[in-house]
Amino acid sequence: MLSKKTKYGLKALTFLAAQKGKSPVQIAEIAKQENISQKFLESILLSLRKTGILGSKKGKGGGYYLIKDPNEIMMTDVMRILEGPIAMVSCVSLNFYEKCEDCPDEAACSVHQLMLMVRDSALEVYRNNTLADLIK
Repeated sequence: MLSKKTKYGLKALTFLAAQKGKSPVQIAEIAKQENISQKFLESILLSLRKTGILGSKKGKGGGYYLIKDPNEIMMTDVMRILEGPIAMVSCVSLNFYEKCEDCPDEAACSVHQLMLMVRDSALEVYRNNTLADLIK
């Protein structure tokens, strides 16, 4: 299942992407419009800022804003930042591979083969969608 962190992060990003202009938006406004706990949203937006998707401005007129154009923000990047590895098991992960302790032969493992297909289908969707695609 998709975590609330990822769900709320996607909602916040699409809210920011849909804004006219590049003016910073206060956390309170995003939280209210998207029905998200402000405290929880703060930690999500901080993660997105630390990884270069969002910028922030302090003080009057401050808030969060997209650093990149929504067309340049790939869903693979967003999902990995918010959700972690895309693969459901570590033995099929492209970036976080680890051999399963209970599996002597990955090539013969039915779970491994199925999870490869699941990973590849998820990657196909994420690679072919940007933040801009979510606001159309």
